[in-house]
Amino acid sequence: MTDEATAFVPGHLTGFFSAHPDADPSAAGSRGAGVTLSHGVDVRVERGGHGGHPALVTLNGDPVAIDAVAGVRDALDATDAAVTAETPLPLGAGFGVSGALALGAAYGINAAYERRRGENDLVSIAHCAEVEAGTGLGDVVAQARGGLPIRLDPGDPDHGRLDGIPAAPRVEYVTFGSVSTEAVLSGDTTRLTAAGERALADLRGEPTPSRLVELSRRFAREADLLTDRVADAIGSVREGGDDATMAMLGDTVFGFGTALSDAGYDPEACGVHPAGATLRARDGGSRHTRAGDDE
Repeated sequence: MTDEATAFVPGHLTGFFSAHPDADPSAAGSRGAGVTLSHGVDVRVERGGHGGHPALVTLNGDPVAIDAVAGVRDALDATDAAVTAETPLPLGAGFGVSGALALGAAYGINAAYERRRGENDLVSIAHCAEVEAGTGLGDVVAQARGGLPIRLDPGDPDHGRLDGIPAAPRVEYVTFGSVSTEAVLSGDTTRLTAAGERALADLRGEPTPSRLVELSRRFAREADLLTDRVADAIGSVREGGDDATMAMLGDTVFGFGTALSDAGYDPEACGVHPAGATLRARDGGSRHTRAGDDE
């Protein structure tokens, strides 16, 4: 037994999506495609160290309210678990930080509290907590897979189905601010869902990184989600002969290779994370484990 466990969960940039609500949160979710990042979230869980508000998490040293983490704590009967996270990624800017916190908390609680739950079960718990919190529909299942995931069917591992683009390009991104995921998902999603379905059908016919960016850019325009600053950045990149797109949902632009730096921006750069969430070894190293393994 150990009193604490740490998990790493990759960030996730969604390029396009269609929303598929359901009364059962395990069946609810999204279809679409995106990119998991080597920039992600380190989530540490400590047994019996939480004495405050059940939704609170310490993120980069500051307390933040993350309802999805509270849902994970409740589902795994670990309401006293202290959840501490560190990340270079901004919250609310389209990087799946809320989903990463939920999934990392599920993995960490499973190890620290010896819940002995299987990987699919833990992914389902985190996915349902995120859906019920209204902060995401597809980040968790993508972050559990890694790579360039394509979400073919919505829902948790018992309902959803995934594919992927077999590539690992360099990723550049620039963040201008946040967009409320909850506000978008709680509104009329008919237009964006139709645009997302068209993009998915086209990507399945040509699953390449460049096609992902192209179709994501088209989706942002058709779904009327494109922000002014992202539109300006995309225009600058395309004038230079490359391509970029908007992260869903955030005031964030991303592209592959050197698309943004060649256009005169000073982007953050990282790689595609090849695997899903991982538990950290107790000596501080990193190893990939199944979420149900003993830590």
